[in-house]
Amino acid sequence: MQPEKILIRGVNWLGDAVMTTPALQRLREAYPAASITMLAPAKLADLWLHHPSLNSVLRIEAGEGLFSVASKIRREQFQTAVVFPNSPRSALEVFLGGVPRRVGYAKSWRNLFLTDALTPNPFYRSMRKRTESEVQRLVSQPGLAAPDPYPEQAHHVYHYLRIVQALGADTKPVPPRIGLAEQELQAVKEKWSLDRESTTWIGLNPGAEYGPAKRWPAERFSAAAIALGKRTGCRFMIFGAQGDAPLASQVAAEIENGLGDESSKGSPRVLNLAGKTSLRELCALLRLCSVVITNDSGPMHLAAAVGTPVVGLFGSTSPELTGPGISQPNANILLKTTAPCAPCFLRQCPIDFRCMREHTAEQVVEAVLRLPGIAKIQT
Repeated sequence: MQPEKILIRGVNWLGDAVMTTPALQRLREAYPAASITMLAPAKLADLWLHHPSLNSVLRIEAGEGLFSVASKIRREQFQTAVVFPNSPRSALEVFLGGVPRRVGYAKSWRNLFLTDALTPNPFYRSMRKRTESEVQRLVSQPGLAAPDPYPEQAHHVYHYLRIVQALGADTKPVPPRIGLAEQELQAVKEKWSLDRESTTWIGLNPGAEYGPAKRWPAERFSAAAIALGKRTGCRFMIFGAQGDAPLASQVAAEIENGLGDESSKGSPRVLNLAGKTSLRELCALLRLCSVVITNDSGPMHLAAAVGTPVVGLFGSTSPELTGPGISQPNANILLKTTAPCAPCFLRQCPIDFRCMREHTAEQVVEAVLRLPGIAKIQT
């Protein structure tokens, strides 16, 4: 008997949330008539608006207690819960919420709360942080670095697909997708006066919430943008959270100074949006860009999921595990370091940041100009 009401306990980070969308699509295909609800942290709840695989969203408010969340679940009388996070609390929420069938990965301290405690994906690779001594040893003796051990099935998209497989869903990956309504695009055009259809926008995302080890140097974002501005006449949107505002202001000022008098012709060439957008506005603005130059971050995944190509910069992390656009290998350009200590998965580099400094502004410009939407507008 197919369940009529399915609960998805969503993950807590933006990039991870986007990577669950192939599993959502496959679950919807397996249960086309079911009512599927996403239970998500309030900061991500709006991400799921207009998503074709979902019927509704339940919010977990910041600081909301376990029993309050369980009470919300119990009131809805779900028959099946799909638990994407690996945390004990997420499994306990659906257990206390009285959901009869509860599906998730087997982990210590939570197996008793699941009816279907799944063995891990055999290809799954945890993002273990290297110690400083490991980094030093690999740098001093680069021959010690093993070949890249990550098969395609190690990508985190497969981690979530394997969970819905337990409910009969297909595990073949599809591109991550986030839904957008036309009125949302029109609203941001009106709010920021983006009504010139001929304008080509390039997005810049110089921040990364995880830490400085994932951030390409700000001056290189600026240098790449200046070169692209002179070659194409494009304009720039700078994205980021409130905490990225000083970094975004630095990049914006450097671009404006670098373009000189060109910035005074008509509208400003740089639109600094860091800390000024809602999550839905961010989705719409990313969609209006022809390409987004970005660190490995939530906005990187979001840009690709709304259909905008990205040039992604990877150093301390691995595109094989968390790169965007899986099943669309030619949609994005992901620049990967050759540093022997990478990926280290550290928040802060313990040596000389060689992995991200390896990527030059010239390489990024060349990558952007290879994309069809940019190549045709070169001046």
